[in-house]
Amino acid sequence: MSMAIDPPAVAALQAVNDFVVKFANVNGSGSASANELFAKSILRMGVPVSPRNIFPSNIQGLPTWYEVRVSEAGWLGRRGGVDMLVAMNPQTWDDDVRELAPGGYLFYDSSKPLPKSKFRDDITVIGVPLTELCNAAYQDPRQRQLFKNIMYVGALGALLDIDMAAIEALVGEQYRTKPKLLAPNIDALHMGRGWVHEHLPHPIGLRVRKADAVGDRIFVEGNAAAALGCVYGGATVCAWYPITPSSSVAEAFQRNCQKFRIDDAGRARFAVIQAEDEIASIGMVVGAGWNGARAFTSTSGPGISLMNEFIGLAYFAEIPATIINVQRGGPSTGMPTRTQQSDVLACAHASHGDTKHVLLFPEDPAECFGFAAEALDLADRLQTPVFVMSDLDIGMNQRLCAPFGWDDARRYDRGKVMTAEELEAGREFARYKDVDGDGIPYRTLPGTHPDKGAYFTRGTSRDPQAKYSERGADYLYNMQRLLHKFETAKALVPQPVVDQSVPPAPQAAIFYGSTSPAMAEAVELLRDAGIALDSVRIRAFPFADSVRDFIAAHESVFVVEQNRDGQLRSLLVDEFGIDPARLVAVLHYDGTPITARFIAGAIEARLRPARTEVA
Repeated sequence: MSMAIDPPAVAALQAVNDFVVKFANVNGSGSASANELFAKSILRMGVPVSPRNIFPSNIQGLPTWYEVRVSEAGWLGRRGGVDMLVAMNPQTWDDDVRELAPGGYLFYDSSKPLPKSKFRDDITVIGVPLTELCNAAYQDPRQRQLFKNIMYVGALGALLDIDMAAIEALVGEQYRTKPKLLAPNIDALHMGRGWVHEHLPHPIGLRVRKADAVGDRIFVEGNAAAALGCVYGGATVCAWYPITPSSSVAEAFQRNCQKFRIDDAGRARFAVIQAEDEIASIGMVVGAGWNGARAFTSTSGPGISLMNEFIGLAYFAEIPATIINVQRGGPSTGMPTRTQQSDVLACAHASHGDTKHVLLFPEDPAECFGFAAEALDLADRLQTPVFVMSDLDIGMNQRLCAPFGWDDARRYDRGKVMTAEELEAGREFARYKDVDGDGIPYRTLPGTHPDKGAYFTRGTSRDPQAKYSERGADYLYNMQRLLHKFETAKALVPQPVVDQSVPPAPQAAIFYGSTSPAMAEAVELLRDAGIALDSVRIRAFPFADSVRDFIAAHESVFVVEQNRDGQLRSLLVDEFGIDPARLVAVLHYDGTPITARFIAGAIEARLRPARTEVA
């Protein structure tokens, strides 16, 4: 049982608090909690990490990967490339080993000898006989599998110089309600660590060193953040149908409501309804919104497809509704457990006919929290559906982010709701009339007044008083008013974030959502390569006019997004009438989160030939 290693043909990588570790496992093997333990132990040492779980849509048996970005500099996007591979899946071995950077480290279970052809001569190979150790220590097959995972965390802790106390503390927290499992897990941890100390040179060239780079940031999934944001924003109704990767939004909302929506008499002041399908769930949300409740649903692309008719009704009848869309790979069933930004056009124009919907694009869990609360306000203020466009990368992965801003004095923006007192005083009520010049009419809630303020809610054309009408003038008035309301929304939605070079660069990039952390690093990589790049992060649709001005101020603008068809680019062209040739698409859509190296490489490849021609 000695180290399976040949001296690498190139120098082994040397890095402190700046590397990528990728775990290759089999789904259903119990590796997820062990891999998370590894990531969190580094975080406990004050070093930022950004883990991403890439898993299959079946229950067990298929490959799964868990990638941990370690970056004291604070980069939270995927970098691209792998510095250390923990190879625990023979089925994907060749592809996984191929992904390792020259000089990288391959950690594997050396219980079964492998031919030399399975390795590379430019990497350092580290073999630990995990199966042998487990078979000698445990009799139960399930224990052997589970404790092997904990054992490799202990071994990696020794190799990377991770603080053992940090790992033990996390194990203690994980099993605080199951004390009988605590001691065996600690033993397995020490077994792996002890074997490395006895047989292998350690630490290796990749090391973790204590730092103070985390600050007051929190570590949380976007779905959990969005759910808490809905509580903070005043939602009392959630109707949903289970769908990957959004189900945990509704589940977390229910858990939070059981804490925050129970009155002093023990009565629930909320309703969480698992409907029979997505169509029923959005119907319930629209009904609750019409009745004055703040309501939302959580779903993904296939759910949006089914909800279209009710979304169109809410748009045309002007009923508040909030939709948390955690995007995944499509079309059809697509890749349910992979990430994409593939529902932008589907949501911007959801339903038949002429529609335009408000979209919010959060970049991280902190914005999932804030935008969920803001969406509920906007839905009431604008009397329309509002989409929070998250995705699997944000929703189902834990991310470091700023603490949530919770203000107990916050007041909900209910928009233009006419009161009984106003009606009694003789104020005119015309449900679909623009009286303030912003396109937004006044509404009443059921039961507001015994004989004033009533109207008939319909999905058909009507006049400003809500009376049925197929007169062309009435229809045009209503459709133009809806467009004016959308224009009003420009000043109400989250504004874009501009990052400008000094002096301003001739080239620029536009991006949004989960592309943000990789984009931030890509800008630095390009700067190091001598390419200055201005950028703007889109946070909402409708787009602010400043985005049009930003595009006009640059020679060329790259639009970076995670879908095949350049959906945000299409919206920009349509909204601003821009020459499509001025917007260069940079597209990544294989289902994995975009990387900084991919973005920088794609932009540099476009700009370098142009620079050569000029020279």
